[in-house]
Amino acid sequence: MNGRCEWCGVDPVYVAYHDTEWGVPEWDSRALWEKLVLDGFQAGLSWITILKKRDNFRHAFAGFDPRTIARWGEPDVERLLLNPGIIRHRGKIEATIGNARAWCEIEERQGFDRFLWDYVDGHPVQNAFASGAEVPPQTPLSAKLSKDLKTAGFRFCGPTIVYAFMEAVGMVNDHITTCPRHGEVAQLAAPPSAI
Repeated sequence: MNGRCEWCGVDPVYVAYHDTEWGVPEWDSRALWEKLVLDGFQAGLSWITILKKRDNFRHAFAGFDPRTIARWGEPDVERLLLNPGIIRHRGKIEATIGNARAWCEIEERQGFDRFLWDYVDGHPVQNAFASGAEVPPQTPLSAKLSKDLKTAGFRFCGPTIVYAFMEAVGMVNDHITTCPRHGEVAQLAAPPSAI
């Protein structure tokens, strides 16, 4: 695919992620939580590191079932710290458990999907950047969402992490305009009737 966003380079893992997943609107509450957690684990690391370990993360974290993880405690943290297949960072592991509890509260109250998508009125923001250099690392909207997530009990969700998350889950279409995926992703912008 000529004209791809330059960040994906030529690594087959990155290219597949760019071509099939990045920027595609995600409407499922659990899947949204998984992606936010993985973006938190990425802090200070490259995204490809997380992508290559994603299956290990899914296995270690019970398929990213937040209701299961919300019941975890210190023995689970210690178990995960011994797992070489994931990022063994105590703070991020503990945050994942806390984030699962926060997710449960939001999910019960209004649905985590609705909570997130309400920030963009249920429709992805369609940006028109000509190059990756124009794409901001964060925006006022990602700063507001970050603040609100923290207020709700989330950790490892600063404005830059949140903006990367918003791009990944299609709340924002930041494929550059010369990338064939820009138009393809834009056509996926209509939310399902449940949102």
